[in-house]
Amino acid sequence: MPPWFELNRDLVDLVVFVSLAISLLGLIAVPWAIVRIPGDYFLGPRPPRLPWADAHPVLRILLTLTKNALGILLVLAGIAMLVLPGQGLLAILVGAMLVDFPGKRPMELALIRMKRVHAVLNWVRRRAGRGPLLVDEDPGQGGQDPTP
Repeated sequence: MPPWFELNRDLVDLVVFVSLAISLLGLIAVPWAIVRIPGDYFLGPRPPRLPWADAHPVLRILLTLTKNALGILLVLAGIAMLVLPGQGLLAILVGAMLVDFPGKRPMELALIRMKRVHAVLNWVRRRAGRGPLLVDEDPGQGGQDPTP
């Protein structure tokens, strides 16, 4: 073993542990989140209302903060998984879906309209016994004639 590894054994152990933890997060949390996306989530210009939209304001704030924190964690884990083992792009996509930020909906729709992304998400859902994610056709890609 090279001398650097011996001199920095604690750092090497920490990197290995974090890598394993992120890989497990990717293997468990990402498919879990994909299966829980409502099938009609990508239909229309706005996402469906959150289940807790009518809850007590304190509970609504706590749940929204928790959802955003989990989303940020998944985005960070996904970025790490781009160089470590795991499903990096899927983790970033699912994490971004959980985080609230301006311009999020057009980004989500652009990503889900990518045939490969849509196919992988539906493959995960099919394996879990869930229906496919429905997606409106991109108005810029043909389909409906814009003239009356």
